[in-house]
Amino acid sequence: MTEKSKSRKTAIIAGAGPAGLTAALELLRTTDIHPVVYESTDDIGGISKTVCYKGNRMDIGGHRFFSKDDTIMQWWAKMMPVQNTPLPSRSDEERIMLVRRRVSRIFYLRKFFEYPIALKPETFRNMGLRRTIQAGAGYLQSLLFKRKELSLEDFYINRFGKPLYKMFFEDYTEKVWGIHPSALGADWGSQRVKGLSLAAVLKDIVSKRFASSKDIRQKQIETSLIEQFIYPKYGPGQLWEIVAREIVDLSGELHKKHEVIEVNVESMRVVSVTVRSDSGETEARSCDCFISSMPLKDLVASLRGTEIPEDVKQVAQALPYRDFITVGLLVNKLKIRNRTKIETCKNRIPDTWIYIQERDVKIGRMQIFNNWSPYLVADNENTMWIGLEYFCTEGDEMWKMQKDDFIKMAISELVKIDILEEKDVLDATQIKVRKAYPSYFGSYYQLDTVKLFLDKIENLYCVGRNGQHRYNNMDHSMMTAMVAVNNIRNDVKTKDNIWSVNTEEEYHETKNK
Repeated sequence: MTEKSKSRKTAIIAGAGPAGLTAALELLRTTDIHPVVYESTDDIGGISKTVCYKGNRMDIGGHRFFSKDDTIMQWWAKMMPVQNTPLPSRSDEERIMLVRRRVSRIFYLRKFFEYPIALKPETFRNMGLRRTIQAGAGYLQSLLFKRKELSLEDFYINRFGKPLYKMFFEDYTEKVWGIHPSALGADWGSQRVKGLSLAAVLKDIVSKRFASSKDIRQKQIETSLIEQFIYPKYGPGQLWEIVAREIVDLSGELHKKHEVIEVNVESMRVVSVTVRSDSGETEARSCDCFISSMPLKDLVASLRGTEIPEDVKQVAQALPYRDFITVGLLVNKLKIRNRTKIETCKNRIPDTWIYIQERDVKIGRMQIFNNWSPYLVADNENTMWIGLEYFCTEGDEMWKMQKDDFIKMAISELVKIDILEEKDVLDATQIKVRKAYPSYFGSYYQLDTVKLFLDKIENLYCVGRNGQHRYNNMDHSMMTAMVAVNNIRNDVKTKDNIWSVNTEEEYHETKNK
């Protein structure tokens, strides 16, 4: 630490994910406050990290860099300039964003359906006459008889009708969350798919006739329907590693393998935090403010020096999360071929990810990393690098499976649904992520109890996905950090503006990441 940093105010930041790193860099750019970031793991970027396995890179969950907020788009472009050509040569600048085409489809009935559902002849042929008639009648009924939205099931049926809900939402949602959509809150839908409906699809068909294909902002398009996004050449972790380096270059501090275990409060102000290194050593560090992207249940459990009401403890401890397992498979080829009009390398399918709706397998989604960026794959010309995504709860049957057994199960599922042949698998690995998705059931409905208590701690700011127990996208997590820094800089006492990020009606993208 420099002499200058010793004399400055200090902000301690828990977590080196998008929210924590954004907060640190914004403090360095706009204030004289010295940021100190503590990250419990050896990784940078949180769930937005890039995992490298034998030269092949994995984007955990898939991250499309797209925002309707110009501040975020400019922030990304400042860190990594946007390359206008889709596939630059390997001799080009390494620190660039690629412009990518969004292709995501649903795999159901062993066939591909566009996502979101497109009103095209192919869709009706794949569904068959009976399902098509049922879907049309169900949608008309949903227009005439609106359900009271008490659950996510109600939310979907109101927008798509019951038959389409059962075909394309019910089973997949239960795979993701482990409970039926009738037990999930409708506010999950209002946050994640608020603008998506058949009406939005029809509107999009018309608007695309007049939209510029060169504008990656696409502000007037429902985010679930965007066709282009930007993407770091070597995956999302590349951007956050660049941000981390800039923080250190500007004299900020970043300590990996240091877990915040105690948040020490006096007179409803955080005065210090206690951190523990991976070697077991502990250290107390004083601070003038504390920005937390820790899971709320961990934050409340770590508070010291203030009386925590029993209901706050109980709600925080019971907050539900969903965990995540990805199997990375290196393969010669897939059985499925490109039947679209999109040109691809060796006639491969063009999808960035595929939603697996088949009821007879546990896999929820499949990524094709070659299509996110060819630079994620060590040998893009001759191999395909895919990610098989499973949603689970820490301690359940899937989570406890031995690594080799899990990989065998994952391969057998793709063989079962005719996506690949086992002989074409060259290599495999497995990655587990805890607390990947804050869930919207159980004690989540008493979350305000926790929020109101934490807001009384004057210099504590909760940011990011887990820091707010809100299923935010990366840009929203960044924005919570920016708003928090702005509050600190301008001595704004309220925290309402931080919690209200991603509650505006016109904003959001559908993706289970």
